Amino acid sequence: MTVKEVLRAHARHQAVHAGTQGARAGTRGARAECGNARAGDVSTRMEGEGGPTSSAAPAATVAAGRAAQELGIRRAEFELAVHLGLIAVVGAPGGGRPRVHEEEIARLREQPGFPDGLAERVRAVGTAEGAALLDIAPARFTRLARAGCVSPVTFYLNRYRAVVWLYLADELAAFASREPELLAGRTPLGMRTMLESGADWRPRNWRSQRIDRLLNRTKDPWARTAVQASALDPVQLAEVVDDPYERAYLVRVRPEPVFGRPGSMAAREAMGELMLADDPDEILWRRVNLTLELDGAREDRPAPRPGDDGGIRTAQTGAGTGSRTGTAIPASAAEPAPPSFRPGVSGSPAAGVPTGKGLLARLGWRGRGTG
Repeated sequence: MTVKEVLRAHARHQAVHAGTQGARAGTRGARAECGNARAGDVSTRMEGEGGPTSSAAPAATVAAGRAAQELGIRRAEFELAVHLGLIAVVGAPGGGRPRVHEEEIARLREQPGFPDGLAERVRAVGTAEGAALLDIAPARFTRLARAGCVSPVTFYLNRYRAVVWLYLADELAAFASREPELLAGRTPLGMRTMLESGADWRPRNWRSQRIDRLLNRTKDPWARTAVQASALDPVQLAEVVDDPYERAYLVRVRPEPVFGRPGSMAAREAMGELMLADDPDEILWRRVNLTLELDGAREDRPAPRPGDDGGIRTAQTGAGTGSRTGTAIPASAAEPAPPSFRPGVSGSPAAGVPTGKGLLARLGWRGRGTG
């Protein structure tokens, strides 16, 4: 597939997506009316029988494997769709693996282009296939990825236990339409200088997107704080969160990916290493975000202490989900973008660091990376 074909496919997808949004809005309205009518029927029937006026029974759910089968996608594609927020899941009663409402499956099956449309939106490709999509050499594709022009969505370990990054085909098509000049000709001077210094933005971009998506699914202030804390090693974390009880609580409430947890020990070790910020300016940004989220969490409720009633704390967790969720800088805004390679545009990652009273002192930042 050539770049022109990729761009045409991307344009068609955008048009279909726009139509889908309109159709979805109409469908939701119709469902709401039907739901109201059904609720009225049930209420009338129950009152006539002398029973209590309660809502209808909970909607039926199915396991992830069956949901993937009904949607015509592989299990790995299903898990990626959940990670991207394309498929809504609900917690299973009494714990266990999340499940999918049958109504959610019906909604997805009603979308135009099903099932190919959904499969295309979660299509992840490696370096060779991504380069072929963009009609460039694999070496150039790798340079673009290292420079932060395209961001990986997931990874796996090959037989040599090396990390192999995967990219969304949709995002590659969008990049090709947005920055066609980077697909041909000489590499911009700023990018060449950065790459020659050994820079690699792939892990950093993966971390940033992962944190963004976890925050989008998390409203509880302490859970949001735990997401920010997951990017710092224990030493960095202890410097920002000096209370050991708070650090222990962050470990307990840290949200995990709904699906896609690495199974092998090597994969878990690789995940643990990749999750940690490793560049001085990235570490600073993560500390800033953690500090601001921590302030909001402390205002919402204190972390449990030995002897506290754990049940009360758990109940308060749900009650405080709407408090101060917008206090911290969103990861996409706080995280400095990859350096710009256009003449006259500053690429300094330190610009815009909040300078509130005592913030850097509270961060314990003593000029790391300045030497």
